[in-house]
Amino acid sequence: MNAYHISVKKMCASCAHKDILNDGERVCKKMQLKVRQQFVCCHWQMSDCLKNAGLQNGGVVRLKGTQEIIIK
Repeated sequence: MNAYHISVKKMCASCAHKDILNDGERVCKKMQLKVRQQFVCCHWQMSDCLKNAGLQNGGVVRLKGTQEIIIK
């Protein structure tokens, strides 16, 4: 659960250390292994976007580093 009481499942899909390749394969940056979405390792850390999920009073979200969306 994050600071805003949003439930987050502990798996590779919600990890800050995941990297998704162009072909859709998921790679753990800590272990340098190709992994599945449900994989969980001892290095799991909640991603920044999920830490902020449920943030009240809006915020700034960056998409692919080129656009900004301001939510009020």
